[in-house]
Amino acid sequence: MKLRTFLGLTAAAAALALPALAPAQTYKSEYRMSLVLPPSLPWGKGGELWANKVRERTQGRINIKLYPGVSLIQGDQTREFSALRQGVIDMAVGSTINWSPQVKQLNLFSLPFLMPDYAAVDALTQGEVGQRIFKVLDQAGVVPLAWGENGYREITNSKRAIHSPQDLKGLKIRVVGSPLFSDLFTTLGANPTQMSWADAQPALASGAVDGQENPLYLFTGLKMHTVGQKYITMWGYMADPLVFVVNKEIWNAWTPSDREIVRQAAIDAGKEEIAIARKGLIEAGQPMLKDISALGVTVTHLSPQERETFIKASRPVYDKWKNQIGADLVTLAEKSIAARKK
Repeated sequence: MKLRTFLGLTAAAAALALPALAPAQTYKSEYRMSLVLPPSLPWGKGGELWANKVRERTQGRINIKLYPGVSLIQGDQTREFSALRQGVIDMAVGSTINWSPQVKQLNLFSLPFLMPDYAAVDALTQGEVGQRIFKVLDQAGVVPLAWGENGYREITNSKRAIHSPQDLKGLKIRVVGSPLFSDLFTTLGANPTQMSWADAQPALASGAVDGQENPLYLFTGLKMHTVGQKYITMWGYMADPLVFVVNKEIWNAWTPSDREIVRQAAIDAGKEEIAIARKGLIEAGQPMLKDISALGVTVTHLSPQERETFIKASRPVYDKWKNQIGADLVTLAEKSIAARKK
C-alpha cells in the first residue's frame, strides 16, 4: 500500500471515530435570566449581581441578559417555574411563593406565622430544610444554587389601621396566585383577589382593591403611598425566600469548572442580596419605618397579644397546609426554628 493511500485511510478512520468522542461544549451567546422586579429593587439587584459576577469570573464566556417583569412569559409570575423547566427561561432568581403551585413543598415558607424573625428564616434556608428543598427542586427539573430573600410581607391598605382579624373583614386584598394565600385571607375575613403585580398597581390606584401585602422595600421603591396605601401593619406573618436556579440542559452544557463559577457567584450574590433586602429593618430604630412614617403613613406595630390573635385565627390554614406540604418537612422546620440561635 502506498504511503499516501495509507495516510488517507488513517485520516478517514479518525474522522469516523470523532462522533464517539465527547461533544465540544456549546455555549449560547446570551443566556436569559427571568426576574419579577428590576435591579433598582433588591430582588432584581440580586439577579444583576449574579449576572455580573458570572460574566467577570468566566471572562465573558457566560453572558447573561436580565428580563425583569417576567417579560419572557408575559408577566405571569406563576408560569415562571414551568417555563424554566421547559427551557423558555435559562436562569432565574425566583420566589418560593410564585413556584409553589408547581412545587408544593415551597408552600412551607408561606405557612402563616411559622418564622417569627430573621434568625428563623436563616435556620430554614441555611440548614437541613434548605438542603431538602434543593433536592426537591432538583428532582422537579431545575438546578438550585443559592438562597436570596424577598423579605417579610407586611400588609398595607387604604382604609384603616389593622390590629386584629376583625379589622380585615371586608377589605379587598390583592394576593399572589397561590391557593394558600387565598385560604388565609378568606379565613381572616378579607376578600382576597389574585392578580399579578403588573395588574395590582392600577387596581390600587383606582381603588378596585383596598390593600396588598409585600416587603417594605417595595412600598418605598414603588411609592405605594401615592396609590392610597396609608396604613401599614407590621405583622411579619411570612417571609419569602428567593432561589437562584439554572435550567438543567443549560447547566449540563457548561464545563464543570464553569458550573462551579456560576454556583459560587450565585452564593455570593445571594448573600449580598439578603443584606440589601434587610437594610433599614434590622438596624436599631428601623430607619426604613421612620422614612415611611415621614410620608404620612400610619405604621402599626402589633402587641404580642394582638399577634397571638392572628396566629390563633390562622391556625386552621396552617394545619390544613401542613399536611399538603408534608408533615415531616414542616415538623423539621418547626424543630429547626426552635433550635435557632437568636
